[in-house]
Amino acid sequence: MQVTPSFPVLERVPPGVWTILAWCAGAAVLPGVLYRWDGLMTLAIATALVLVGSALLHRRPLAALTLLIAASALVSFPLSSGEIPLFQFLAVDVALYFIAATRSRRVGVSTVAMALAVLVGYLATQVLLGWDIGTSWESAVVLAAVIAWLIGNSVRQAREYAESLSAQAAARAVSDERLRIARELHDMVAHNIGIVALQAGAARRVIDTQPAQARDALGEIETASRETLSGLRRMLGALRQAEPATASQTLPLEPGLRLADVDRLAATTTDAGVRVDVRRRGEHRPLPPEIDMSAYRIIQEAITNVVRHAGTDFCCVSIDYRAEEISIEVLDDGQGVPTTAGSGYGLLGMRERVGLLHGEFSAGPRAEGGFRVAARLPVPAEVR
Repeated sequence: MQVTPSFPVLERVPPGVWTILAWCAGAAVLPGVLYRWDGLMTLAIATALVLVGSALLHRRPLAALTLLIAASALVSFPLSSGEIPLFQFLAVDVALYFIAATRSRRVGVSTVAMALAVLVGYLATQVLLGWDIGTSWESAVVLAAVIAWLIGNSVRQAREYAESLSAQAAARAVSDERLRIARELHDMVAHNIGIVALQAGAARRVIDTQPAQARDALGEIETASRETLSGLRRMLGALRQAEPATASQTLPLEPGLRLADVDRLAATTTDAGVRVDVRRRGEHRPLPPEIDMSAYRIIQEAITNVVRHAGTDFCCVSIDYRAEEISIEVLDDGQGVPTTAGSGYGLLGMRERVGLLHGEFSAGPRAEGGFRVAARLPVPAEVR
């Protein structure tokens, strides 16, 4: 589907109106000899051709340009001139500009070639009839036609480039949003399902000997399951929104999660059987929401990996508030994360989060045993 660009100066004015105005401007400077009865008749016929061509310019550009060129050539015959004057070709130049700006390159090249061919044919006809010809005006006419086409072609290329950039930006925004939703889905579901698995195993082991503890474990399973279901509903609601989120309005997936919630996360994980020791260093201060939430998600995913893969009942979380950054470290003394465990989306999601915030991320086995996840997130200067 072709899209007609909006022109700052010509906005809301149809192209045909400007060709008519250009024709009127050219007619205003015609020599007086044209205003005899035969010249007026020729001018009336040519003007009628211009009016019809201007009306067809938007729908049938080639037919419209043919009529405009015919009018320019027709009105030049009574002048006994060996060339088409520049002012009588202004309407054609305006049409060339609009066609080159709004149509494909092939159509634009065809129209300018047709205009130049008519100019050459006009001179050839004059020569065949034995009339004198001139080249001073004709050179200016040719140059004006080419310039009009070049300007219009530049406008079309600029518009196509802007549309290409807009399409790329839209595709990138959709991709970024999909990745964001995937990260949120993985972090939330993986952690809660890990808690459910731990609590279910604990309940199964003590259901006969310690029914009270089994009841508590089942309660934790119910809570984690409801939280997961609620999160999934939020995400489905976000995905069903008709309009995609913009950079300034992201879809609300899991509101309110930040570093202040790490203690609650640690308590929930500890109740499930893996003790989490949280240590904070430095002066606690408010952080931008995207840094606060990403830091929490990184810690949550690291703890989830400990629960699912480490085979240990303890891990240590360190949060260090430094002058220009916040540093996070999660250590465990388990068997590390096997290379075959899971799909690897957890570590990939953490790396993506840190990369979006221009931070540094590392994850790997420790020399003394266990696994280490570390991230450094820079704090913007204006926040500091």
